[in-house]
Amino acid sequence: MDPTIILQAGVASGTVLLFATIGEIFAERAGVLNLGVEGMMLMGAMTAFSVALLTGNAWLGVLAAMLVAGLLSQLHALITIHLQADQVVSGLALTFVGTGLSLVFGEGLSKAGGGALIEPFSIPLLASIPVVGPIFFANQSPLVYLGYLLAPAAWYYVYHTRPGMNLRAVGEYPAAADSMGVNIYRLRYLYVFVGGVLAGLAGATISLAVSPGWFSELTTSGQGWIAVGLVIFAQWNPLRAMFGAYAFGALRRLILDIQGPTVLFGARNPFFYNPYLGFFLQMLPYAFTIIILVLGSREAVRNRLGAPAALGLPYVRGERGR
Repeated sequence: MDPTIILQAGVASGTVLLFATIGEIFAERAGVLNLGVEGMMLMGAMTAFSVALLTGNAWLGVLAAMLVAGLLSQLHALITIHLQADQVVSGLALTFVGTGLSLVFGEGLSKAGGGALIEPFSIPLLASIPVVGPIFFANQSPLVYLGYLLAPAAWYYVYHTRPGMNLRAVGEYPAAADSMGVNIYRLRYLYVFVGGVLAGLAGATISLAVSPGWFSELTTSGQGWIAVGLVIFAQWNPLRAMFGAYAFGALRRLILDIQGPTVLFGARNPFFYNPYLGFFLQMLPYAFTIIILVLGSREAVRNRLGAPAALGLPYVRGERGR
């Protein structure tokens, strides 16, 4: 196993988690918990693949995926912001809706094959930097390079701009923000849409760049749920989300590569000869996600881990304490 190849592939697959996690951070910073990330990612992956197949243009597929997932997110926004329904229940329902729609409209795509893809490339000079260059700047998709820019840009936006300050105010104390003239409902709709757009981008990254050329109900493999856990791990900070996404991406790739060789560290590889141990390895990313969610929930009771104070709470103008 070549560590460079594992880390390089981990950055590529981690970019999927990065897009979805930052999108969820924006939604939750506005006070709206959206557990429908998995469904939006599936819709994005299906839309991107089908549009790229029909038009021969992968970038049109990416744009279509972002738009479709963003529009789907507005269903959750309408139910939770306007109708003030339970955000957990609505988010779970959105996952079921997105999964069902992607399977219905994507029927037969798994056998279609072909279609335009987003080809990787290397960045001159940067790719030749020792150690770092081959991992981050050699033979990566343009979407991976976009992820390098998105995370610090999102961090700067949230913490160092006036719109970012309004975003945090809406998620922390919407009544105070409302009294200062900030339109709570409009911003919550906007950032739920942003979360959907980035979830759609994450899905498109899978079907057109990371695992290109196919679509099925297993395309996302639960990565939407990992993204929800990474939001807590990152403490709603886009830069920490970047680290967590790439770490989880590398872990997922390591789990695949460690099952390949017949000999591991000079001894018989038990993961190659025993398929049950392979199943155990594949469980680890999701087990870590559950542990993060449990620990995060326990800590949130004590100090909220930096979670927005109004997260999950519907805002009603005129009510006190929200």
